[in-house]
Amino acid sequence: MRTEISDAREAALAAPSTAQPRYLLDREGFLAPLLLLPTVVYIVALVGIPFGLAIAYSFSDATIGNQALHWVGLSNFAQIIHDPTFQTALTNTVVFTLVSQVLVVILATLLALILAEDFIGKRLVRFLVLLPWTTPVALAVVGWLWTLDSVYSPIDWVLREVHLLGPHTIFGPDTNMYWLAKAHLAQFSIIMVQTWRLVPLAAVIVLAGMTSIPRDIEDAADMDGATFWRKLVYIDLPLLLPIIAVAILFGTIFVFTDMVVVHVLTNGAPIDGTQVLANLAYLKGIQSGDLSQGAAIALFLFPVLAGLAAIMLRLARRAETV
Repeated sequence: MRTEISDAREAALAAPSTAQPRYLLDREGFLAPLLLLPTVVYIVALVGIPFGLAIAYSFSDATIGNQALHWVGLSNFAQIIHDPTFQTALTNTVVFTLVSQVLVVILATLLALILAEDFIGKRLVRFLVLLPWTTPVALAVVGWLWTLDSVYSPIDWVLREVHLLGPHTIFGPDTNMYWLAKAHLAQFSIIMVQTWRLVPLAAVIVLAGMTSIPRDIEDAADMDGATFWRKLVYIDLPLLLPIIAVAILFGTIFVFTDMVVVHVLTNGAPIDGTQVLANLAYLKGIQSGDLSQGAAIALFLFPVLAGLAAIMLRLARRAETV
């Protein structure tokens, strides 16, 4: 009798339930869309509507004074393509992004290798490494603005104290470097600040990837007498390649779309030598009042960002299967 009762109970539990949920919130078909609704509204309100307006403005002659959408076709795109300032901004955006990401990958990998080791004060070092990333971008760039000041730069003071700056020195007769006043030094400064800002994030991503490397592989390499460089080249870097690629793509998007660093440090000066697309779109569309031109410049960022987003998702999917 007990066996029959237990068999009947197991059969009842195994049988699919056909009873409808008593409350409306218990139904998955209603609850799931309800929980997703705030996210959808957020994306539509803060991304979809501005993106649609940008497309509409880019094909019109709208300005801040007259926002009537008169169709002008591709004339805005034709004008900005032949604009020397736009060409300079596009070149600078690509160069700043590529150079900074090369430096970020090298420095972040070295930093992750150091942080993966055990040493005294490891937690404090990790905290200090993360500070550039946790600090608000505008506040951090203002600090760099003071550091690179043409008159009171502490970097220039150190160079003068060690006799590397001033009369008859390797940096020339000037007593100041004028970091943000000379085109090549201003470009170097932008790349340096972007690298400084993104290295902590990339280092944390690479460090997380290092912890996922199976310990058995490292132990087998140690038993075979593999040196540090052999393990790095033949084990660590190949396994970390998908993770490093994700870090590169995150950094590329951040630098390619960033206007804060350039806007605070130089605002495109000297003579548009450090101008980038995001800052140029702001200057054209907001400060100059030409909404159509600003929207057209901003839309040049979209194909690159869409392509990077697709690559990022694909690499993330591949990283999950590694």
